[in-house]
Amino acid sequence: MDRKLHIISLDIPYPADYGGVIDIFYKLRSLHEAGVEITLHCFQYGNRTPQAELKKYCKDVFYYPRLTGWKGLDMTLPYIISSRRSKDLLANLVQDDAPILFEGIHTTYYATDLSLTGRTKLLRAHNVESDYYMKLAENTHSALKQIYYSFEANRLRLYERSLTVFDHILSISEQDYANHRLMYPSVRHHLISAFHSNDRVESLTGSGAYCLYHGNLSVPENIRSAHYLATEIFNQLDVPLIIAGKNPGPIVLSLQNRHIKVIANPDENSLQKLIQEAHIHVLPSFQQTGMKLKLLNALFAGRHCIVNDTAIETRLAKTVSVAVDQHAFLQQIRDLMGRPFTIEDIMLRKEALIFYDNGLHAAAIAGLI
Repeated sequence: MDRKLHIISLDIPYPADYGGVIDIFYKLRSLHEAGVEITLHCFQYGNRTPQAELKKYCKDVFYYPRLTGWKGLDMTLPYIISSRRSKDLLANLVQDDAPILFEGIHTTYYATDLSLTGRTKLLRAHNVESDYYMKLAENTHSALKQIYYSFEANRLRLYERSLTVFDHILSISEQDYANHRLMYPSVRHHLISAFHSNDRVESLTGSGAYCLYHGNLSVPENIRSAHYLATEIFNQLDVPLIIAGKNPGPIVLSLQNRHIKVIANPDENSLQKLIQEAHIHVLPSFQQTGMKLKLLNALFAGRHCIVNDTAIETRLAKTVSVAVDQHAFLQQIRDLMGRPFTIEDIMLRKEALIFYDNGLHAAAIAGLI
């Protein structure tokens, strides 16, 4: 049976170098391996350009300019949605009757268009977006950004009521799955975890010499996490901390001292080496939204992991140390620095991470279309 699928991506999903596009890119690859014929539609903006890599996994790839600035504004819609509209996109979607996967609420401008009536529609919900934007407002230090994020959060809360148009909502985390089921009881819901670059557990046994925090260092949540680690935890420890990731700004760069090193924009191989050789991954989170890809990467490739209770899913609880407060973080770092990572630890990881296999979730999506 032919399985065809349109996927509308909020951004060009390659290179796969930040959370949202990592999930999209590895989903494309996994669906292709599952025998799905994909027509990909990408909104293009910023410094991202068309990528030949995407043609390896998609029958056709179309690009549409995102309407940034004033061109993207709408008096009634959230900016992340109104700025992603294109008549060419709609014209391409109606060329056949294949199901449509909308990647994020960002891409749903045409979800209620009458020309798409009767089409199977799936929404990949990366977050409860209104909650995510409200948390961004709380975590930013910029007054202007705080106003924008709060305004967008309120508009998103109103817009989210329209999501009943979808046949399926694919939630990325246990918490989001529970929230979406309460918000949209008439829609069919599925827990489809984040797609990622890891095919198997590659953690090393033994010990490393440093702790690691990694992530996109231009995101307010990650800036807050890095600042917390540097000023509340590692200022009380004689243990090296490396903070690594994309585009660190002045706040993150100012955290460097004789115990703390910031590595800006490491390439994929360098970051993977940092992840594998760290002794402890310290991954506090202050937003209970989405799935933490940095945690998945650390579990598949790294040694010990310490998280707070905001960052952990139930099925992963046995594979990490959970620190509920500053004192617990300090104590667990001291304890784990003296404990080598063992074969038994790796076996526990492999058992817990079976659910996070890309092929498993690609098969589940293929079954829906």
